[in-house]
Amino acid sequence: MCDALILMPHLNHVDLQKHQSLEDPGKPIEDVCFPLSALVSVMVSGERTGCHVEVGLFGRDGMSGTTVLLGAGQSAYDISVAIAGTGLSLPATRFRELLEQRPTMRAHFLKYVHAAQVQMAHLALAQGHETLQPRLARWLLMAHDRVDGDGLELTHDYLSKALGVRRAGVTLAIHYLEGYGAIRAMRGHIRILDREGLLKVAGGSYGAPEAEYDRMFD
Repeated sequence: MCDALILMPHLNHVDLQKHQSLEDPGKPIEDVCFPLSALVSVMVSGERTGCHVEVGLFGRDGMSGTTVLLGAGQSAYDISVAIAGTGLSLPATRFRELLEQRPTMRAHFLKYVHAAQVQMAHLALAQGHETLQPRLARWLLMAHDRVDGDGLELTHDYLSKALGVRRAGVTLAIHYLEGYGAIRAMRGHIRILDREGLLKVAGGSYGAPEAEYDRMFD
């Protein structure tokens, strides 16, 4: 029987609210969540500085609870909902049991772990070598890939936290993308107007992780 069919009876539909925590660093993972329409952010925090920066983003392409797959006892990340939506979840204990019963299921999900690591590596590359405008364009493209429609319920404050920059810098980058005709920003909302324009601004910072994901799950 297909692994997906084995998993389905154990999944529960859940509403994922904005800012809802799915994992906390240093704490055991109680549930594994597969977003359907929500967008989820993976953050790391500096204990001494108190700063936060995003190291991953997933939606219907991914899952929380990758630590369960890797056999670790607790999360290393702050994983929370960036854009509200729906999802499917099951207890982490049950997920572990199913993984033990179905080695092919574990192998399938480990492909996602690999794809997430590639995304994380290219995010670090963009942070180290790209200016803020292409980094923001890349982030908006990634979000657009994972939600329905062209509207993104986002604030400047959230984007500044995700990108690890000051709010004023995000505001300037948004104005740049608006002037380019790629987006329209309103209070708490960004609408994608020209995806091709965003792709041009993002340049080489977008595309490689997406291609690797497609290769893994083709």
